[in-house]
Amino acid sequence: MYLFITMVILIIAIFFSLIRMIIGPSIWERLLALNLISAKTILLLSVYGVYKQNILLMDIAFSYGIISFLTLTLISQLVLRGGRQK
Repeated sequence: MYLFITMVILIIAIFFSLIRMIIGPSIWERLLALNLISAKTILLLSVYGVYKQNILLMDIAFSYGIISFLTLTLISQLVLRGGRQK
């Protein structure tokens, strides 16, 4: 029961982070919201893996974490260098 409540709270938090990403005034706040969404998605995958007793979801969450870290790093470098304007 507690795991299900935790998953519902994480989904609500992802929704609020998505709203913040849409209305964020600067690109850095949008990137921060994207980072929050990816971290909460990793938590959601992990909690769901424990809830369903499926160890494969932990591997998926770990892989998703590595991919999201690399993606956010590359997007941040792109924004710092000026993007496509150069």
